[in-house]
Amino acid sequence: MHEEAPYRRIAAEIRERIARGDLAPGDRIPSTREITRDWGVAMATATKVINALREAGLVETRSGAGSVVLDRGSPPVEMVIELGLPAHAGGFHGDPTPRLRRPADAELNRDRVVRSAIGIADAEGLSMLTMRRVAADLGVATMSLYRHVPGKEELILAMIDAVFGEAPLPDELPAHWRTRLETAARQMWRSFEAHPWAADPLSLTRPQLLPNLLPYSEWSLGTLRALGFGVDDMMHIHLTLFGHVRASALSLDTELRARADTGVTNDEWADQHGGEIEAVLNAAPERSSALRYVAEQGFDYDIEAVFESGLRLLLDGVAAALARREVSGDDQMDLSVV
Repeated sequence: MHEEAPYRRIAAEIRERIARGDLAPGDRIPSTREITRDWGVAMATATKVINALREAGLVETRSGAGSVVLDRGSPPVEMVIELGLPAHAGGFHGDPTPRLRRPADAELNRDRVVRSAIGIADAEGLSMLTMRRVAADLGVATMSLYRHVPGKEELILAMIDAVFGEAPLPDELPAHWRTRLETAARQMWRSFEAHPWAADPLSLTRPQLLPNLLPYSEWSLGTLRALGFGVDDMMHIHLTLFGHVRASALSLDTELRARADTGVTNDEWADQHGGEIEAVLNAAPERSSALRYVAEQGFDYDIEAVFESGLRLLLDGVAAALARREVSGDDQMDLSVV
């Protein structure tokens, strides 16, 4: 007799929670990271658990919520049979041979594929996104996705483009150059806050020419050109501002993933490791006076505050560059946007 596969056993346990009502419709089921941690299995096994539950019609992935229990009445008996459970277990009844009903391929389109992928990335991170996972979420064959997106790389770019299309820049440019650059940076930051995974695939050296990202470049570069900067300074300032927003978003994504993996907040982590930090500072007091000062004074890490502070300092630098141009008498600067 073969030993039951771990993913089937874990899926059966979660199914039982659903059957008992411990997990009600709309409730979030354990994420892949929580399954990995709580059941001591590999991430691939945890992914199979979620896929098995989704393919059985028990759960769906919702943006910002993760995988949640569906409200479709009694779960299909095929799930009971697939997991090797008796048909009466957990109160399931009915025809023992139903099959998961998949929507017709005609119902599938590029937007549905992209939205499903965004929901998965929002819920559990970009590393968990696969074409197979998207297909399972939509209840279609994996190969049917390729009629709408060529592959995973193209799908990710379409996801990022859709994310920035959710909240486009204003139609009218603010009058002052600083307000323009602040507006663009903060708008991009808000998109990353809603979808932190979107920062990592974007590149400074090989920029992706996405329709909903191009307005950010045009907005920024157009403002800098109107101020009289040459092409090198235009690009350096533009890329530095973009790099600051992206780096802040990467830190946000890392923190959210760490919190999901451990269940520990940033402040709780600092409290738990306070003794270790103190030991390091005591080991070399002559080389850590500034760090000790910070530790003694206390610093409340707030990524939003760090982002705003960095943005202010960068734009102060642009203002200083403009002031130097005024002193030098450069007549290329358009004072109407200063």
